[in-house]
Amino acid sequence: MKKHILLILKLIASIIMLQTLFFKFTGAQESIDLFTKIAGNNEAYMRISTGVLELIASVLLFTPKKNWLGALLTVGLMFGAIMSHLTIIGIEHNGDGGTLFTSAIVTLISGLILLFSYRKIIPFTGKNL
Repeated sequence: MKKHILLILKLIASIIMLQTLFFKFTGAQESIDLFTKIAGNNEAYMRISTGVLELIASVLLFTPKKNWLGALLTVGLMFGAIMSHLTIIGIEHNGDGGTLFTSAIVTLISGLILLFSYRKIIPFTGKNL
């Protein structure tokens, strides 16, 4: 049962992160507008690097012995996304009704549960947790 729940959480987090990659990598105007608010002239660098990190996190979530790293990267990315929404972007962006913000929260929660579940295989903390 636990194995199935972890798989569902991995799928939720990775699907949410992967679905945004098309917009980030193709330079969709919505994505450019969002990252311009956050990074100004460094929009393209931040948009592409965030997409690359989300892709890496999604792959690591399904990589044995590196699941914890994917979960940690997911948590870090989503914490950054949520903080950007709360401090710069706003909950709602381009009339999306808060969909991006809600997606970031769902992904953060999934990542936190996964990270907690994999805490015993984290090399620098390992069995101490």
